[in-house]
Amino acid sequence: MLPSFQHIEEEWEAALDWDERYAFLIGLGRQLPPMEPALKTPATRVPGCSANVWVYPVPKDGQLGFQADSDAAITKGIVALVVAMADGKTPAEVLKTDFEGAIERLGLRQHLSSNRTQGLPNMISRVREAARRLAA
Repeated sequence: MLPSFQHIEEEWEAALDWDERYAFLIGLGRQLPPMEPALKTPATRVPGCSANVWVYPVPKDGQLGFQADSDAAITKGIVALVVAMADGKTPAEVLKTDFEGAIERLGLRQHLSSNRTQGLPNMISRVREAARRLAA
């Protein structure tokens, strides 16, 4: 189970340097529940990422949950971060979530390679897409 984004933000701020933040991000990725291998398909793969990333929405009782994975440790942490911002929210709440602002507050974009930052908007888009489909 992923921690809340508020908890993630608190831990992030408590980190002494970027080495600790990267380690935290990798640890966050390890907290993702295992994704069913059958769900790792071209349809669930997030385009534009340098590593393979998969995101699959799992709606339950009007709220969104996600199965997600990546074959790269830092990228898996990034997708876990995005999923944590949406996990357990209603589709309407997800659509109101300022993913970009939250990522900006963390200062993450300035410390990631351009390959990793190119895929981030697509991860966010995939989560919003799932929320729009469920809201309709």
